[in-house]
Amino acid sequence: MVDVERFRILLHEERDRKLALLPALRGDIAGVSAARRDSNVDDEHDPEGSTIAFELSQASALLEQSRAGLAQIDAALGRMEHGTYGICEVCGAAIPDGRLEARPWTPYCIQHAAGRA
Repeated sequence: MVDVERFRILLHEERDRKLALLPALRGDIAGVSAARRDSNVDDEHDPEGSTIAFELSQASALLEQSRAGLAQIDAALGRMEHGTYGICEVCGAAIPDGRLEARPWTPYCIQHAAGRA
């Protein structure tokens, strides 16, 4: 039997970490965007341009990953409310505690996690 309360705490802690990270990532994106606007950089031909483009791309990807992670956490908390947390959405088998400890937001057992994020 899954200790739902223990995993609820883990999920809320991870959710808080991701929420705290979002403003910093938005600030990074705004800073890089401002630097790009304020400079006369031609990304394609200026050696610094590729760095600015890379930094913007990296910060944007991290922001999207954090948002996706929040959605996964919120979905897991929803499964807790519906009594389906810790049950694989594909086969209905119990998800082992070890997997839930590593990825408390996962809706899949190890067998059905292949190819899914």
